[in-house]
Amino acid sequence: MVIKAVNGISPNIPEDCYVAENATIVGDVSFGASCSVWFNAVIRGDVNYIKIGNKVNIQDGAVIHCTYKKHPTIIGNNVSIGHNALVHGCVVHDNVLIGMGAIVMDNCTIESNSIIAAGAVITQNTVVTSGSIWAGVPAKKVKDLDQSSFAGEIERIAENYLLYSSWYKEEE
Repeated sequence: MVIKAVNGISPNIPEDCYVAENATIVGDVSFGASCSVWFNAVIRGDVNYIKIGNKVNIQDGAVIHCTYKKHPTIIGNNVSIGHNALVHGCVVHDNVLIGMGAIVMDNCTIESNSIIAAGAVITQNTVVTSGSIWAGVPAKKVKDLDQSSFAGEIERIAENYLLYSSWYKEEE
């Protein structure tokens, strides 16, 4: 793994987090408890800070970055960021699933208990309201979460990633 200081600021990664051997975490990045960063993920806090809450999983190939002198990236608790997703200069509240290959652009806010569908593009300055599912390019609200079969998915995926990371920690 690449864990590197930038401008004298090193990532802060609690011991109970799992970081894959080829993940990259640089600069002003802080994690809460029980997080996992998977293979080929890049979290780059070089131009602004990145703050990640508890029980967040950043899956394979995901990229998290921020915007110079404008937008940090702040991620709440119990968030799953899917394979190859891009999260850039935005705020993601608690209990959110960002699907595989989704893009969340600068100055967006993803409110709690929301799902961003795989491949969706959340364009700059968008507010995704709590309890909604957004999909498409550009993404639009497609339904309310409580009316869908996806309501339990956010918690299920976050819990699964805690389990998966325990398998890898046993091998260390």
